[in-house]
Amino acid sequence: MAITAQTPPKAPGFFERLNRGSGLTPYILVFPAILVILVLAVYPILESIRLSFIDNPLRSSAQFVGFQNYGLVLSDHTFQGAVGITLLFSLISVALETIFGLGIAVLINKTFPGRGLVRAAILVPWAFPTIVSAQMWLLMYNDQTGIITYLLQQVHLLAPGDTLLSTVPGVITASVITDVWKTTPFMALLILAGLQVIPAELYEAANVDGSTRWQSFWQITLPLLKSPLIIALLFRILDAIRIFDLFYVFGQQRVQSMATYAGYDMFSGTPADFTPGLASAVIIFVLGVVISLILVSMIRDVMKQV
Repeated sequence: MAITAQTPPKAPGFFERLNRGSGLTPYILVFPAILVILVLAVYPILESIRLSFIDNPLRSSAQFVGFQNYGLVLSDHTFQGAVGITLLFSLISVALETIFGLGIAVLINKTFPGRGLVRAAILVPWAFPTIVSAQMWLLMYNDQTGIITYLLQQVHLLAPGDTLLSTVPGVITASVITDVWKTTPFMALLILAGLQVIPAELYEAANVDGSTRWQSFWQITLPLLKSPLIIALLFRILDAIRIFDLFYVFGQQRVQSMATYAGYDMFSGTPADFTPGLASAVIIFVLGVVISLILVSMIRDVMKQV
């Protein structure tokens, strides 16, 4: 008896999927949200990329200059310094926030009296807008009445009359301290969400086998937290590389991040500086896209191993 090979079923077309499901209703319901995203997000991005390839958008005879604006930005020593400052700030702040956030999440994941109040209280710094937090901490870094400046002078880390914001390393340090204070609760919240989906039976089985808490942490908690940790890192790294508020307040034009460099060029420079400023903003966007693609691929690899 001959055996005939079965042809694979044909994938349903668009109209067939409409007939099987709810018709056009889901698409109609989602369309307003898609339209808002296109108008408020996609169009400004595409228009910024287009303007970054011309010389001066304020002139009626603006000329296409290709990658000339990008060449000017990348060869600018100020921008090169801003790239180094941004990457250093991102590395240190995200690392500290991850470590502290993980520790706080592990602590508040346990059952104790007043746990709900503690969870709500630690989110208070994160609730403040970054510019408000920067102004609050600026008062503490003040060379006349700042409590942090006074304490650093008392332990002889600062000379009398000196302030943390008078040097480039000091501005970076002040920005890291403020960002860690503000954003660690956000990291703790994301990591806490990952901790709460880990089955308690795994820890009970580990206790029966004689594992210590440290062994359980390394062998159960961290492996099962890989995906939430990468998601948390994705949010924080993307936020850190576009940091503007802290360096705008602490560093002004002396110590710049990539975002403040773009902002000063676009809105504080001459009309000819606008498109190079747009080019630097596009560079930040491209860097964010690259980082997103890398971390998303890491998340997919982790999910495949589960």
